[in-house]
Amino acid sequence: MLKRHADSPFPSLVDRFVAYVKVHTQSDDASETYPSTARQFDLARILVDELKALGLKDAAVDEHCYVTATLPASRGFEQVPAIAFIAHMDTYPEVSGENVIPTFHENYRGGDIALPQNGIVIKVSENPYLESCVGETIITADGTTLLGADDKAGIAEIMEALTRIHENPGWKHGPVKIAFTPDEEVGQGVKHFDVEAFGAKVAYTMDGGQRGEVEDETFCADTAIVKFSGRDIHPGYAKGKLVSSIKAAGTFLASLPREGSPETTDGRQGYIHPIGIKGNTSATEVSLLIRDFSVDELPVKAAMIREYAEKACAAWPGSRCEVEIKQYYRNMKYDLAKEPRAVEYAMEAIRRAGLTPHRGSIRGGTDGSNLSARGLPTPNLFTGEQAFHGHTEWICAKDMEYATQTILHLIEVWREKGA
Repeated sequence: MLKRHADSPFPSLVDRFVAYVKVHTQSDDASETYPSTARQFDLARILVDELKALGLKDAAVDEHCYVTATLPASRGFEQVPAIAFIAHMDTYPEVSGENVIPTFHENYRGGDIALPQNGIVIKVSENPYLESCVGETIITADGTTLLGADDKAGIAEIMEALTRIHENPGWKHGPVKIAFTPDEEVGQGVKHFDVEAFGAKVAYTMDGGQRGEVEDETFCADTAIVKFSGRDIHPGYAKGKLVSSIKAAGTFLASLPREGSPETTDGRQGYIHPIGIKGNTSATEVSLLIRDFSVDELPVKAAMIREYAEKACAAWPGSRCEVEIKQYYRNMKYDLAKEPRAVEYAMEAIRRAGLTPHRGSIRGGTDGSNLSARGLPTPNLFTGEQAFHGHTEWICAKDMEYATQTILHLIEVWREKGA
């Protein structure tokens, strides 16, 4: 596979990654702007400059903070279907991503990893994949922030692959599209993304975990909004008159079974998860996530929510409830089935990188879920990121190299089979 020039003027894969995680791009799920934080433009502008330096002349960032660019096909391979690689620039909003201090654990010898600050320990018992990284370099934060490998590892790997192509101009390839998106962590990553104008046949989000993994299945997702209504009366004169919507909502929440919640499910099990409550005596609103790998199970869970809400109202005579179900995203497998090459070629690329490919399911959603539903088949590929969304986030440098090689082999497979 393609090698870097010994006298390359461009940063190494790891150096790029370190530079990106130091840029504060944390998103904000309470924001009403798009992107949710202006600081995401800081990284976007850096990436545009770097893409242009690699010869992608149309690199640009738009008003929505989408960075897009095109690597034109080599002469004679213009008819190869255009494929795309996508990664998100924002970091998880609930854990600080400001002033990240990347910390290197070289020649990892096994065992727990103690971070320099706050007594944070990455435990092997909670991270068994560490056993696959003995002898390698592990990168963490210092214990005061998350690392940001989710998803700046994906960005670095895409940029490294482009660097190697740039430094090996004789290597032939079809057209390659690039996109770096904001606000993935708050579920708005492709809200304004123009799929048709982007012009790719198939895309790959670089936002997965363990080496060799292709994630081609996600949850189907809905949100339930349960609105309880009561009757507010001055509490000093409320006997026989006051009806508390808060108490009805509390009874509803207390009645939800523990089984079937996120803390009691894994694998392919779905769940119902209350995530927010707001209100007063007169009106209280409860928000719940509904998740399942089968779209047919979503209405079953919605019916369960309605049943428990109505029972709660019956326990507090005079209260009323209304249940609204909002569709969020669907399991990408339904859309990927329409373009099987997307996953088949990814599996072949991973094999060419010397790994054993395996399919995985995401207990969540990605930008790829929405893009697939909008006609751009987009499975998710591994980057190496581990224990994301917390202070114990880490990544193995070797996995980043494997991911870079997989990107290059994937371009190669599409060139060979799509020509």
